[in-house]
Amino acid sequence: MSGGVDSAVATARAVEAGHDVVGVHLALSRMPGTLRTGSRGCCTIEDSLDARRAAEKLGIPFYVWDFSERFRADVVDDFIAEYAAGRTPNPCMRCNERIKFAAVLEKALALGFDAVATGHYAHIVTDAAGNRELHRASDEAKDQSYVLGVLTTEQLAHAMFPLGTTPSKAVVRAEAEARGLTVAQKPDSHDICFIPDGDTRGWLADRIPPAEGAIVDRDGTPVGSHDGATSFTVGQRRGLNLGVPAPDGRPRFVLEVRPSSNEVVVGPREALAIRELAGHRFTWAGLDPVASGITRADPEAASADPAAPDALLPFDCHVQVRAHADPVPAVARVRDGELVVEVSEPLLGVAPGQTAVLYVGTRVLGQCTIDRTVAADLVDAH
Repeated sequence: MSGGVDSAVATARAVEAGHDVVGVHLALSRMPGTLRTGSRGCCTIEDSLDARRAAEKLGIPFYVWDFSERFRADVVDDFIAEYAAGRTPNPCMRCNERIKFAAVLEKALALGFDAVATGHYAHIVTDAAGNRELHRASDEAKDQSYVLGVLTTEQLAHAMFPLGTTPSKAVVRAEAEARGLTVAQKPDSHDICFIPDGDTRGWLADRIPPAEGAIVDRDGTPVGSHDGATSFTVGQRRGLNLGVPAPDGRPRFVLEVRPSSNEVVVGPREALAIRELAGHRFTWAGLDPVASGITRADPEAASADPAAPDALLPFDCHVQVRAHADPVPAVARVRDGELVVEVSEPLLGVAPGQTAVLYVGTRVLGQCTIDRTVAADLVDAH
């Protein structure tokens, strides 16, 4: 129970369905002065009080579990390390993966609970054989299946999303009002919860010592300088302060951040277009593509590399690289321990560290953390 309207209504529905429900709020920070004033997160003192009031209204036990150390190590420190490595992480993905459906689920199962229910907008479908699949929510505008793409088969077996088939957020708010829940009109939380003022660049600068370096063109020609490479993100246009204009006079964009050389690479907008992405850290949400009948194992690749028995023949899917981005048609395969996705139309501004989630229809098939990308103009040149 985060303290918002979604988790409160999800809890109410679980109670109404006859489950033995216990409300749990996660304390993810040990800063007792953190209040919603000026904050846009989801884990403040005020939120814990809102969650407690909702639990009292529903007549269920309520506890606050302190996961602040685990959250700092697995989410906050990971966020800093990824930026220091020139990558663009998604802390909400890491929180769902390592906190809500790893640390919390592990503790819940140890205490004898059957499942963890949350207020996420996503839907679980169970087939005739009892296999669970993760699907998009009925309300596409509120769909949160992307940030749940990191869930594994085992985690899905112990997950519940009572809001998954709800047609709209307005319905949830109306239901909360009817149930007498004081959070009925509470604003949605947004932005990164541990950066309450939304100034990611300033927050990182306090934790990663900035160092001056060069801004270079794609061919390595210096065109400017910077005070710290970690403050730049792929696709950024403003704030580059370039001393050398482009030959064609057009604006340049950040194409790559190279922490090893402390360089920021810039180039034309069309160079942001990505035709291929790949990552070694991938998981399947439910049955893998072979067991699901979506594709077959690649016998040639498997025999050539016995250490990669999960090599798969290419299969059609859609890929989504941001929480609210449109999915695009793609062809994916696994080879040499890497999930490789080739998109039918170029994606703009995709950076290593982002998460690519694969869909087949409304079903979330799996995901990977992007390790590398290939620009469309380089693919087309070959």
